[in-house]
Amino acid sequence: MRYFIAIFVFSCVALVTILGFRGSKSTQTPVYVFPDMDFQAKYLPQGENEFFPNQMDDRPVVKGTVPRGYEPEVKEIFSQDFEYAQGENPSLYSGKDESGEWYRGFPVPVTNELMELGREKYTIFCSVCHGALGDGNGITKQYGMIATPSYHDERLRTMAEGEIFNTITHGKNTMGSYGDKLKPQERWAVVLYVRALQQAQNASLEAVPANHRSELGL
Repeated sequence: MRYFIAIFVFSCVALVTILGFRGSKSTQTPVYVFPDMDFQAKYLPQGENEFFPNQMDDRPVVKGTVPRGYEPEVKEIFSQDFEYAQGENPSLYSGKDESGEWYRGFPVPVTNELMELGREKYTIFCSVCHGALGDGNGITKQYGMIATPSYHDERLRTMAEGEIFNTITHGKNTMGSYGDKLKPQERWAVVLYVRALQQAQNASLEAVPANHRSELGL
């Protein structure tokens, strides 16, 4: 037993001694027990390279190269009239009206293009948790995230559009912020698509234009 105690005390002293050097400065090369891929054979920006005539690692962009996922001519879906300065249209950025209340409606023109943009961004960023129908039955529910709300709850159906915009911007509870991933116009587009999902689940037959009722099999 006394040998065990002696070994235990010695181990504790050694451990404290070793850890005590953490953070100390030294000119010696550190000992890497686990390199963790810190050293890789790769070309570095502004590094030297004897293979190329100019001996530079940096290479000019290949002619005709475009960002992945875009057409050669990158087109903006919004016209110049859609891009408002923050001072001219503060609700576009804050989700609140002039009185400081949550904005009801949309501070941007509602168009088919905006709806399609909302559908695209919702599918990418939102459907994984909230589901394709907005009912909270996304793929994450199969992995234990059972608290995702349904957009068809009365509380969310009556919530102001500006408050939904604010939740997308800053996040809430376990939902993270998407303000750094979606532009203000894109966030409003998502809100518009959410409203479309809500209306699709609660609309009456009379709300469907007569020329489209046949598509429902009615």
